Amino acid sequence: MPAVNKPPGTGYDVVSDVHGCLPELQELLTRFGYTPPERRGSKAWSPPPGRHLVIAGDLVDRGPAILDTVDLVMAMIAAGDASAVVGNHDDKLLRWLRGHPVKISQGLEASIREVESRPDPYRAELEAFFASLPSHLVLDEGRLVVAHAGLPERLHGIENAKSRDFGMFGAVRDGRDEWGFPIRLDWAADYGGAARVVYGHTPVLTPVWSNRTIDIDTGCVFGNALTALRYPELEVVSVPARRVYQEKGGPFRERGPGGPPVEWQPVARAG
Repeated sequence: MPAVNKPPGTGYDVVSDVHGCLPELQELLTRFGYTPPERRGSKAWSPPPGRHLVIAGDLVDRGPAILDTVDLVMAMIAAGDASAVVGNHDDKLLRWLRGHPVKISQGLEASIREVESRPDPYRAELEAFFASLPSHLVLDEGRLVVAHAGLPERLHGIENAKSRDFGMFGAVRDGRDEWGFPIRLDWAADYGGAARVVYGHTPVLTPVWSNRTIDIDTGCVFGNALTALRYPELEVVSVPARRVYQEKGGPFRERGPGGPPVEWQPVARAG
């Protein structure tokens, strides 16, 4: 089941599309009062009382410290202090780990280089981790749903092929846009569910609220920002990207999935 049972009153810090941007993730965690590991060899950051980290998919590909980012999240999940859902990039790496034919593109090559630099037992650990990730999470007794690309109400609480496919890719139609990407549809425009849905997948310059949903993928790996939604406060917090880790192949979108493209140039940040 995709439900996470935490004590009443637990607060959630939801982050999406980290893509190996470890410095920015650590900056967010520090800002929220999480503390770095004190024990040598540990990777898990400790949350402040009553907080829980949630990763809304796409830990891997493109960024500067892919497997160190995965290690941090795996350690926090093992400690009971974090949860995560599967993103389309995570799933593609899983298929590569299992020996399935995949196209090496969109940053997967960076993940493969890091995996091949690790000892063989780690590869099996990584495969088991990504295979364990659900399509979505139902939190706060159904008041909050987290999925990588969003999820309509009819699929909340259901773990099957439909929820996994929608959770990873959102709503798309046949064909490709002028940049070669799938044509995404604005599923959130018709959302009428009671739960708030937090998602990413479609890069936007600033978080986009629509009908109790919010897209928080602000394209950190492309040089914009890493964003978290703090729940139940509904506070949006962003930290600027340290630099452009990968040039973006298409535009950011206005108003989220299906929205018009936005002209943008990254601003370099020292540090």
